Amino acid sequence: MIPVKKAVIPVAGLGTRFLPATKAMPKEMLPLIDRPIISYVVLEAIRSGIEDIILITGRGKRAIEDYFDDSPELEMHLRNAGNQRALQTIQEISSLADIHYVRQKEPLGLGDAVLRSEKHVGNEPFAVLLGDDIIIHNTPCTRQLMDVYSHYQSSVIAVETVPSEKISSYGIINGRKIDDTISCLLDIIEKPNPADAPSSIGAIGRYIFTPAIFDSLKQTGRGIGGEIQLTDAIKALCSSEPVYAYSFSGKRYDTGDKIGYLKAIIDFSLRDAEIRDDLLEYLSRISLS
Repeated sequence: MIPVKKAVIPVAGLGTRFLPATKAMPKEMLPLIDRPIISYVVLEAIRSGIEDIILITGRGKRAIEDYFDDSPELEMHLRNAGNQRALQTIQEISSLADIHYVRQKEPLGLGDAVLRSEKHVGNEPFAVLLGDDIIIHNTPCTRQLMDVYSHYQSSVIAVETVPSEKISSYGIINGRKIDDTISCLLDIIEKPNPADAPSSIGAIGRYIFTPAIFDSLKQTGRGIGGEIQLTDAIKALCSSEPVYAYSFSGKRYDTGDKIGYLKAIIDFSLRDAEIRDDLLEYLSRISLS
């Protein structure tokens, strides 16, 4: 059995929901307190046992590469100032893992972004983590999926129940239930009307794929929005090998949504011992009048 050691993280999206801020900076670099969103996703991959990370980038994403790169001038400044704590933090960022960058030259969708990684991934199973989703749990969500993969030796996608008003924003699954957390995928439909949806169970931004997904992506034509939809390729993959849906454990924040992003900021702040008490005191004095 080949273990899952590689992860693909697509970060080429335009971030239009956060304009005008994302006109000048990648949405993945929006801060959650003192770290950008992308750092939490990369850390999840590393804590899951991933050793090799491929970031699929696009125009205007240079700040992401700079964040994970060495910063000699800043390190020298911190060293001369005697700020060892900050220096250690900066040095740890650039030594997290082997990170590689592949350019998605055209905005042809998530499926195309994953396909760009084929040469680097090769004939191995691999994880896909979307940069918009941050998931908090003692066992990282990607690690949970890797454990399911180890058992079934088949592709597995993370799913959760989504509110009815959000169904048209997700790939919605139809599955044959195996136990309380695992279903064998029968069908998946990209962004259906709620009345036509086969369930209220939606795929979220964590996947483990066998390399067979690349052939499915190559055979998938452009779908909704003229893009190559990863959901359509997963649907095709189901016809050639089993694909499993896993109801993960943990709290998920959709930071690609303004409210989801604000919820993440509040919750992460309340978990931070250095600022929690001051924040609670401020919140207690807020007047909405």
